[in-house]
Amino acid sequence: MTTIDNATGPSTELEVHEPGGMTDVADLAAARPLRKEVWKRFKRNKLAMVGLGILVLLVITAIFAPAIAPYGPTERSAGEFRQAPSMQHYFGTDTIGLDVFSRVVYGTRISLKIGVTATVISLVIGLLLGAAAGFFGGATDTLIMRTTDIGLAIPYIVLAVALASIMGKGVNTVIVVIGLTGWLGIARIVRSSFLSLKQLEYVEASHALGYSRWRIMFRHILPNALQPIIVYGAIAVGGVILAEAALSFLGVGPVYPTPSWGLMVSEGKSVISVAPWMLIFPGLAIFVTVLAFVFIGDGLRDALDPKLK
Repeated sequence: MTTIDNATGPSTELEVHEPGGMTDVADLAAARPLRKEVWKRFKRNKLAMVGLGILVLLVITAIFAPAIAPYGPTERSAGEFRQAPSMQHYFGTDTIGLDVFSRVVYGTRISLKIGVTATVISLVIGLLLGAAAGFFGGATDTLIMRTTDIGLAIPYIVLAVALASIMGKGVNTVIVVIGLTGWLGIARIVRSSFLSLKQLEYVEASHALGYSRWRIMFRHILPNALQPIIVYGAIAVGGVILAEAALSFLGVGPVYPTPSWGLMVSEGKSVISVAPWMLIFPGLAIFVTVLAFVFIGDGLRDALDPKLK
């Protein structure tokens, strides 16, 4: 301990700690960024890494589909109707001679396009409405939440089928329908996050400094509310793919011969007794893809949870 005498007053004792007696400043400066900590915790989850590996494989398949698929998605093999899986047709052929393996490969593009695009639309709508409801409160909150309650009271499939029947069939229609009906849950999640965060001191300080409401909402509150949004978005992609399969199964999804997994399952159900491969392989593709996004969502939830840091 070192004593420093002050000429104008009583002596002041200044404690000087030995290195290692307290946290070294250099260690604090070398702290990992948040994204590296999240990635480190994410890698510990083996199922999450499996899901990420499957997702990477799906993206590669979608990008290089023409090089992977031995046939085109609408290329027929003359006289080879409902052929069982073989070295020539890995997943067999359908009722008009189309190669099932090639259609499953090309269907990766359709499913990922629908899943990601529709989820982004839902997240944007739900984020804006949920943030407005939670931040402004009052009449704005009441109007948005009562609209959400009405939407949640209507069975999702009924609402989606009604909109798809009005707008017509096709991939873009499915994206719009699912995107416009899938924001209800995320709006509630965002609203609850904003209701709790806007009461914190740093938000009150932002108000005192004269920042605009929009700046406080999207620069100060939103970054702290991203954890449940990211997790929900990852899991929602798998849900959207299932929703597309359900709409295709009901006959209001993409039209034939679009290589959609849901449409292929719908076609295979009628010939499952004589050509089960027409249903099994696209059904497995849906199952594996949805499972991958669920694993990724669970991994992100654990990695972003500060309690597990």
